[in-house]
Amino acid sequence: MILAVPIALQSMITVGVNMMDNIMLGSLGEIKMSGVTLANNFISIYQCCCMGFGMGASVMTSRYWGMKNIASLKKTVSIMFRGVLLLGLAFSIATLLMPSGIMGLFSPEDAVIHAGVSYFMISIPCYLLMGYSMTTSLVLRSVGKANIPLFSSIGAFFINIFFNWVFIFGNLGAPRLEERGAALGTLLARMFEFCFIMGFFFFREKNIRFRLRELWIKCSDILPEYMKIALPVLISDTLLGLGGSVVAIVMGHIGAVFVAANAITAVVQQISTVVIQGVCQASCIMTGNTLGEGNVEKAQRQGVTFAALGFVIGAVGCLLILILKKPIIGLYNITDETKIMAGHLMDAVGFVVIFQAMNSILTKGLLRGGGDTKFLMVADILFLWCASIPIGALAGLYFHWSGFAIYICLKLDQFIKTVWCLFRLHSRKWIKKIRPAEE
Repeated sequence: MILAVPIALQSMITVGVNMMDNIMLGSLGEIKMSGVTLANNFISIYQCCCMGFGMGASVMTSRYWGMKNIASLKKTVSIMFRGVLLLGLAFSIATLLMPSGIMGLFSPEDAVIHAGVSYFMISIPCYLLMGYSMTTSLVLRSVGKANIPLFSSIGAFFINIFFNWVFIFGNLGAPRLEERGAALGTLLARMFEFCFIMGFFFFREKNIRFRLRELWIKCSDILPEYMKIALPVLISDTLLGLGGSVVAIVMGHIGAVFVAANAITAVVQQISTVVIQGVCQASCIMTGNTLGEGNVEKAQRQGVTFAALGFVIGAVGCLLILILKKPIIGLYNITDETKIMAGHLMDAVGFVVIFQAMNSILTKGLLRGGGDTKFLMVADILFLWCASIPIGALAGLYFHWSGFAIYICLKLDQFIKTVWCLFRLHSRKWIKKIRPAEE
C-alpha cells in the first residue's frame, strides 16, 4: 500500500488532467478534440519508449536496492538518462520536420490534421521534459520514494488546469488559443514537473545520492546486463505503443465519431485502472527487492497474491465503468450519435478491464520484476500484432461490426495474455538472476 497508493493517486491526477483537457476541448467541438487526441496518440509512443527505458532500469534498480549495491544502481540510472536523451531528440526532430505527415497517418480528415499539427508545434519541448520526469520517477519509486512523483503531479495538475482555462478560452486577457492553449498548458505543467523531480533527485535525494557529475560515469561493465533486461522491455513497450497507435489509426479511419467516442471512453478506462497501475509498479518493485534479498519462495507467494488481487481490482473497475458511463458521457458537448457509440464502447471496456487488470499486474509488474523480460516481449508482440490489430482492423474497416464488437476485437490480446501469464507464473520460470557491476 505504501508503494501502490501514491502511484495510483498520481495516475488518477494524470487521468484528471486528461479528462479536463477533453472536456474543455470537447466544448469547442469534436474536430478539435479528435485532433488533439490523435496527436497525443503519437506522443504516447514516446511515452511507451520512455517507460521501456524507465521500467527496464527499475527492474534492475529495485533488485540492486534489495542487494544494497548502490554503485550498480547509479550506473543503471546513468545509462537510462543517456538513452532518454537520444530518444527525446529523435522524437522532437521527427515532430518538428513532419507534423502533417504524422497526423496524416492517424486521420484522413484535413480539419482533424490541422488541429493536431497546431497542438504538436507547441508540445515539442515536452518530449525531453516528460522523458526525464517519467523515468526518474520510476527510479525513485524503486528505492521507496513514491511520494515525490505524487507531489510533483499534484502541482502539475493545478498548473495544467489553470493555464488550460486561461489559454484555451482566452481568459484573464490572454489570447484564445484553443488546441494550442491546451498544448501550452501541458508544456507549463511539464516544466514544473521536470524542475521538481530532477531538482529533488540531483540535490536532495539521500538513498542513491546521484549527482550531476555521475551522468557520464563509466558503465561498460553493466551495459550488457542492462541491455539483456531493459532492451526487451524497451522493445515490448515500444511495440505496444506502436500497436496502440495502429489501433488509433484504425479508429481514425472508421471516422471522427468513433475517435471522439473512444477519447471519452479512454478517460473512463484510465479512471477505472489507476489502481491497476499502482499495483503493477508496486509488485514490480517488491518482487525486485525480494529477489534481491535472495528470497525466492516469498517472491512466488507474492506472485500468487498479486494475480488474485488483479482479478478483484478488474471486477471493481468493471463495476465503476458501468456506474460512471452515463454521467460522464453527459459532460461532453457531442452529437447523439457519438453518445450512443461512447456507450457501446464503455460496455466493451467494462468487460475487457477484468482481464486487463490481471495480465497487466503480471506482465508489467510481477514477471517483469522477476527479470522475465524476454518472455514478456514475445507475449506483447505476438498477441497484439498477430491477433488484436489484424482482427480489429477487419472488424472495423471491412465487416463494419458494432462498436462493442470492434473494441473487443482490438483488445483480444488482453484475454490471451492473461491465460498465457498465469501458466508462466505457475511454472516458476519467470525468476531470473541479475548480475551486479564489477567491483
